[in-house]
Amino acid sequence: MLGVVANATVQVLLLLSMLDTSSPTDLLALAAVLLGAGVVSGLMAGLLGVGGGAVMVPVLYQFFGFLGIDESVRMHVSVATSLAVIIPTSVRSFQAHRSKGAVDMELLRSWVVPVLLGVVVASIAASFISGGALRVIFAVFALSVALKLFFGNESYRLGADIPRGVLRAALGSAIGFLSTLMGIGGGTFNNTLMTLYNRPIHQAVATSSGLGFLIAVPATLGFIWSGWGVETLPPFSLGYVSLLGVICLLPTSVYFAPWGAKLAHRLEKRQLEIAFAVFLTIVAIRFFWTLV
Repeated sequence: MLGVVANATVQVLLLLSMLDTSSPTDLLALAAVLLGAGVVSGLMAGLLGVGGGAVMVPVLYQFFGFLGIDESVRMHVSVATSLAVIIPTSVRSFQAHRSKGAVDMELLRSWVVPVLLGVVVASIAASFISGGALRVIFAVFALSVALKLFFGNESYRLGADIPRGVLRAALGSAIGFLSTLMGIGGGTFNNTLMTLYNRPIHQAVATSSGLGFLIAVPATLGFIWSGWGVETLPPFSLGYVSLLGVICLLPTSVYFAPWGAKLAHRLEKRQLEIAFAVFLTIVAIRFFWTLV
């Protein structure tokens, strides 16, 4: 573990040293924040099936602000970069959960096409939405889910089981659409949806880890396409995806994802729900604060 963190630290410092934006002390502090974000996002990916995007987007937003990235594209770059990091992180988390037999593979297979459609539409829409609007979308939905988890009652149900047919397809497309705009792996919405349809929270978290990959791959490609040729992007970018941000967060987030999955299967249902709710509340408040 220490070797992974040490190697990641060296990579971060080497990359940041190329940027004449701060003092050595500031660079060290920023590197520590990025590494910490990687650890937390990896743990969250495994623990809550959320892909870690809800951690990475706020951190990346501050990171790119520190580097002086234009406000008009900063949120777009943060969202796109988060999605790129989610790809390997979600794979590691999914493998850990699937080994315990907790993933609903039938549901994942039924959502491949609907989720992809939602992602494609959101990727196109993102190029027409302002950074402020993206922050509002992120914060409103994160806080809504948190309130449901804090105050929701066991009797709150949308149905005995997840519907099939057209309604299931519509739900999958909605998850793909909203998750892409927020730069997350879909777990925030899928966890809520599955529990409202009488599924155990542990199964919801495990299934969400697989959903992250379905969303992140096409969403990342979509943001690369929609951001191609934008003049105000930071150096080392592919469309809206910052390669600098990916390299800074990837090592620790991928390494710690299986650790989060192990912890998830040791916690009681209510403990897992409260942890998820607290996490989402902090993220929502942070983004509302940036709008003031």
